[in-house]
Amino acid sequence: MEQTRAIPWRPPRSCEDYWSEFKLCTSLWNRFHHYYTYGAAPSCQQWREDYNTCREWERNKDTKAKEELQKSERNRVAEQQKFTPVWELRKEPPKDWHMPLNQEK
Repeated sequence: MEQTRAIPWRPPRSCEDYWSEFKLCTSLWNRFHHYYTYGAAPSCQQWREDYNTCREWERNKDTKAKEELQKSERNRVAEQQKFTPVWELRKEPPKDWHMPLNQEK
């Protein structure tokens, strides 16, 4: 009989990804762009916390660190999904999609 081994839980991203996101967030160009777009400097603290939590998980396999990292990722995904689309999505293509375009307009 074959034994199955449980695959150990890994962070949703590598710890280096969290560090790269933090460095990008704190870059001069990103800070300028964010300030110009939103009128305030970006908050990069969550990326640093996620990096530290990820490293804690890798070093000690701490279940609290695992839960915090999962919660942070869930919050990030929920934040991205709460925006409404700008355009109404089509259910099917237009009826005349196969017709040539009118080049004179």
